[in-house]
Amino acid sequence: MSGFGWCACALLIGGVGPAVVLASRGDAARRMVGLQLGSAVTVLLLMLLAQAFGQPSYLVVPFVAVPLSVAGTFVFTRLLPSRRS
Repeated sequence: MSGFGWCACALLIGGVGPAVVLASRGDAARRMVGLQLGSAVTVLLLMLLAQAFGQPSYLVVPFVAVPLSVAGTFVFTRLLPSRRS
């Protein structure tokens, strides 16, 4: 296993777990932070796996996931309830 593979394993263990915990607990703003963390970790994980396998064609998926995660964040932010008292 190459160094990229070991980094991908470490990122999978240390990044996806906290993202799932943040995205499943708390109020809507904290869940949005978990969603952002999860999308960033996923993109980095997919890029590391593409390098580990030596397949540059695998980089298409993370490059498509980046604008989709930004659009998802905009939609989630738009639908957040306001905190006006």
